[in-house]
Amino acid sequence: MPAKAAPKPKPKYDVHPGVAMMRKWADELPAKTGRTLDQWAKFINNSGIDDRKDRIAYLKGEHELGTNTAWHIVMYAEDRHSWDGDPDVYLAQAEKYVDDMFAGPKATLRPIFERLVAEARGLGKGVKVCPCKTIVPFYRERVFAEVKPATKTRLEFSFALAGVPFGGLLKPNPRADEKDRLKHQIHLATPTDVTAEVLKWLKTAYDQDK
Repeated sequence: MPAKAAPKPKPKYDVHPGVAMMRKWADELPAKTGRTLDQWAKFINNSGIDDRKDRIAYLKGEHELGTNTAWHIVMYAEDRHSWDGDPDVYLAQAEKYVDDMFAGPKATLRPIFERLVAEARGLGKGVKVCPCKTIVPFYRERVFAEVKPATKTRLEFSFALAGVPFGGLLKPNPRADEKDRLKHQIHLATPTDVTAEVLKWLKTAYDQDK
């Protein structure tokens, strides 16, 4: 009897909700445009147009595709192996995103990040950690917290906290506009900065996201 294949290791991170949105977009593309994503990629690669901007303009002007549709087709045509609509591709990239974020002088911030991930996952089974290129959002129903290694000495931990005034550790998030939910932020420099108060605000943000 042949040996059973070893089970695949559990991914370190979770699939970003945007991946499903991209998959849905690709699935609907033939009905809307008459071509599959692969057919569009082959078409634009055979067009003789090399510049990315010119490719997008061509698809918009000659084929009446929307800006986002044209952009996504061109990006897929350039490198389908990093396409955002494939969960396996995303999970492989997610680890690289984190490695790149905490490379070089920012490596000293990674233990803080790992601690925050562990604490967030401990809040409940529904927590998802979904790295992007420069940030790592924590999801429940929506993003309730977010990690960003801003400088080599400062990790920014942002929260969606409704009805909570600024003060003490909680600073205004300078990157948040009126529409952003993550308006509160705490700055962390070492793992010992992850105090009971920091974890209290993390749990509050999690509890509010129902």
